[in-house]
Amino acid sequence: MGADDEQGEHRGVGVTVVRSRGTVRIDVDTCKGCELCITACPPRVLSMSSEVNHLGYRYPQLHPGCTGCNACRDVCPDFCFEVYRFDAPLLTEVAE
Repeated sequence: MGADDEQGEHRGVGVTVVRSRGTVRIDVDTCKGCELCITACPPRVLSMSSEVNHLGYRYPQLHPGCTGCNACRDVCPDFCFEVYRFDAPLLTEVAE
């Protein structure tokens, strides 16, 4: 095993365990693809999808590592985010 860092710990070749302290529910149907949430996210766990919603806009996707900080919700002009904090961190193994 490798050393711990803020986002997770390295577990051998090609696998990292990522700690999520929260999660978000994203209303992709109301998103207009402004991408403000992408740059506002401190742990950088949001990325824009390649798919589009019914309005024709790309929308954000969540990756493991959310801290539940509310930055995405606070910056979103379309109120697309609901933020939830976990009582205990959730560990997720992800391929590197």
